[in-house]
Amino acid sequence: MTTVFIGGSITIRHLDAKVQDRIMNIVHQKFDVIVGDADGADASIQQFLADQRYQHVTVFCTGNVPRNNIGQWAIHQVKSYHSPGSRAYFTAKDLAMAEAADSGLMIWDAKSSGTLSNVIELLSRKKYSLAFVDKLKSFHAIKSVEALEQLLNYMPSPERRKADVKIGLSEKVGVLRSREQQLSLLAERPAIIAHH
Repeated sequence: MTTVFIGGSITIRHLDAKVQDRIMNIVHQKFDVIVGDADGADASIQQFLADQRYQHVTVFCTGNVPRNNIGQWAIHQVKSYHSPGSRAYFTAKDLAMAEAADSGLMIWDAKSSGTLSNVIELLSRKKYSLAFVDKLKSFHAIKSVEALEQLLNYMPSPERRKADVKIGLSEKVGVLRSREQQLSLLAERPAIIAHH
């Protein structure tokens, strides 16, 4: 069964009609949905799925009780050894979701480093995500570092600097880029050997 990680920025409280359509596609295909328990996009996604009476949903949370579980769905608790309430504490849940998902649908305000981090974590696991840039009302398929870098062009410079501090953005992109280059070199090698 396909599992889709749907997430987004805490500043987003209303799902654009295009995002609602995309979620309805997921519902019609009866995919498993995993979603976080935060306010903002997570709560809006939960509300939308609850309105559809959709049952194939699991809410991931750090700690014993999810902050939001609008549809009273199954809960997946993630252990975190970081101090409760800290960024690292909640990041444990996001990493578990990236691990559990086959793909992602991310609703991004072009600022949030958390949503961006989810896109990066999926990509680093060779998983595809579709990022909806809320202010542009457009979807961007993130299947490569190049696509990720194009997405980052929508991020204002001050926010990008903050993301460097918060999640080590530039470093993570650099690691992904060098890994992608190594993989393409390895793919070329057999062809070179075959010619000799």
